[in-house]
Amino acid sequence: MTLIDLANPTRFLAFTARLLPWLVAATAILLAVGLYQSAMAPDDYQQGATVKIMFIHVPNAWLSMFVWGVMSLAALGTLVWRHPLADVAAKAAAPLGAAFTFLALVTGSLWGRPMWGTYWEWDARLTSVLILFLMYLGLIALWRSVEDPSRAARAAAVLTLVGAINLPIIKFSVDWWNTLHQPASVMRMGGSTLDRAFLIPLLVMAVAFSLLFLTLHLAAMRNEILRRRVRAMQMIHVAQAGQRAG
Repeated sequence: MTLIDLANPTRFLAFTARLLPWLVAATAILLAVGLYQSAMAPDDYQQGATVKIMFIHVPNAWLSMFVWGVMSLAALGTLVWRHPLADVAAKAAAPLGAAFTFLALVTGSLWGRPMWGTYWEWDARLTSVLILFLMYLGLIALWRSVEDPSRAARAAAVLTLVGAINLPIIKFSVDWWNTLHQPASVMRMGGSTLDRAFLIPLLVMAVAFSLLFLTLHLAAMRNEILRRRVRAMQMIHVAQAGQRAG
């Protein structure tokens, strides 16, 4: 089955119905392994046991930006390629992205309190991630406030592409400005600076959270397709009732 075949909502529903049970199982297994490895990881010589917040915080922080990147591709699909499922993908991803961003902010604050002496500081990284969270909420509100689905899709696609400007700001804020956050230590030129005792559980958790997003995203897309079908059927029934009454 190709991506072109999956553009058909009926085929997409059939394919994801077969795929989702496997994704759920793989996600559960990887999360269990990652959580066990995270619990067994040693304490840091400077940060102590609080370093283990990293195994939850970092995957959520990565996904907060990754999900907006997925939505940006979907926005191009809406505006340029007119893909029938592009807006469905973007709309289904927005609440998930908001949740990951919220968790990144909360876990980052919990990690920051013992390390920095404060839950919050208006530095470039923290502020730009907070702006990302507010943009997610704005997109969700936009989809709910505009009645016409096609108008909502186009407006949300434009706002998503404009908001993508924030992604490189978040990524490179630690290099461009003086912030509390340390520079990149996992994905960097010359290799990771993390010890294997921390790096392996972190990577496992990152893959597990990515699979969690994929699983929830596909399930949310299925729900959105079915919701739109129900809405279309209701509108047909209303139109038919109006014709009979006339």
